[in-house]
Amino acid sequence: MSAEIIRSLAKAETLVYIVLAALMLYTLRNLWRAWRETRGAVFVLEREVAMRKLTSSITALVFLIALAFVEFVLATFIAPALPAASLFSTPTVNLLVVPTGTLSPEFATAFAQTAQAPSLAGTSGCIPGQMVITSPQAGAEITGQVELIGTVNTPNFGFYKYEVSLEGTQVWSTVRAEPTLKNNEPLGVWDTTELAPGNYLIRLIVVDNEGNSLEPCIVPVKVVK
Repeated sequence: MSAEIIRSLAKAETLVYIVLAALMLYTLRNLWRAWRETRGAVFVLEREVAMRKLTSSITALVFLIALAFVEFVLATFIAPALPAASLFSTPTVNLLVVPTGTLSPEFATAFAQTAQAPSLAGTSGCIPGQMVITSPQAGAEITGQVELIGTVNTPNFGFYKYEVSLEGTQVWSTVRAEPTLKNNEPLGVWDTTELAPGNYLIRLIVVDNEGNSLEPCIVPVKVVK
């Protein structure tokens, strides 16, 4: 199963559960009918037909439960840990793209008040205390599973996401998004296992609840083997 399909299934998790639940209810109704037919069957042939219906309904129900379990594993464990290497070769549609437009009043005020705040050395757009990646630091050499730590605490907060890109390209891959404020806490994990060694950029984007964002916080790092 490709990474794109896994990400799509994870994004549509709620819809998948709703469809599976509806199918389970329909299957349970058939199971109940088949069970009643089995109990009320008098002739051998009639009982055999009812038993086949009962077995078919049980099989269908087990299959639907298995699909729900697979969806849970994909959305909870596999999708967040997917490497972004396959997305660096060609541009892709960003499912969490930030709409362009006028900043909300709260974000505009926050930007005006913090525009002169000193940014961490080697980074750009980072606002200490509001939107910053504290680990890994700019220029750090990283490998394997890398836990990102930082702060996301802005007015009118909607959600944050962090993206990665090979330095010198304009292809950004969204690694994770989360609607939770952070205060020097883990933002998520970036798996660099399948990436070629080289210079990469991590950018943290904070989006307000109207779909607007401040300038992203960008941290350069180097992936090594």
